[in-house]
Amino acid sequence: MAQTDRLTAPTALNLATNSVVLLRLAIVAIVLATWQAVADSGLLFRDVVPSLVAIFRALVNLLADDRFYTHLEATAFEVGIAMLVGGGLGLLVGLVLGANRLLGKAFEPYLYYLGPTPKIIFFPVMIMWFGVGPPSKIAMGAISCFFPIALSVAAGMRQINPVLISVGRSFRAAAWQMAVKIYLPAMRHPIVNGARLGLGVAIIGTVLAETKLSNRGIGFLIINSYNTFNMPRMYALLIVLFALAIGANAAIGRVSGSKPRHRLAGLS
Repeated sequence: MAQTDRLTAPTALNLATNSVVLLRLAIVAIVLATWQAVADSGLLFRDVVPSLVAIFRALVNLLADDRFYTHLEATAFEVGIAMLVGGGLGLLVGLVLGANRLLGKAFEPYLYYLGPTPKIIFFPVMIMWFGVGPPSKIAMGAISCFFPIALSVAAGMRQINPVLISVGRSFRAAAWQMAVKIYLPAMRHPIVNGARLGLGVAIIGTVLAETKLSNRGIGFLIINSYNTFNMPRMYALLIVLFALAIGANAAIGRVSGSKPRHRLAGLS
């Protein structure tokens, strides 16, 4: 009986996994078939919904163009610096608000109110402060990713096992020791989830800023393709951006795969 249970459990798990994969493939196939049907029907203006063949051809030409990688490098640099600045500030603010109940009650509502606000309204201010170059795009990305990371870290702080905090205080750990050796290891999942959300909105904020006032970056290429009505190239750029965002998000998600380790021994 025990042997049968050991055999059926993996089999059921494999069947469930295969069903999920098949369902995902079916959804993708339905979306592609619907897109091609709309493109062939002529219901919309010509080339507004180009055929899949035209998009694939534009994608191949895009990836073969050396100039594309220069723009991709510019956007990647801006998003990376935005994540370092906005994510670092969000982590720090989240730790402070989560550790101090008074400060959390006083200031956290402002984060909830400002978080859903479209960050593009701050772009004119960023231009006045940082100019029309990359710093203003970095600032937009940093503002965008700050809020989800700060809120996620603050919420994660309140879910830490009180025993761990009591042990740290019994060792008379300093604030930085509590943060490094107890808080951060215990909040790996909230931090990773906040970083994944922050990365998504950082890409949105940066690319959106590039579409408004820029002469380089993926956002510039997208709005330039739109202005010249090169729809296949525009959709190809969106596919590349979508694929890169998924890859970066998956890479961050793998960080949460291992179990956190609390370094209580270093507190003595």
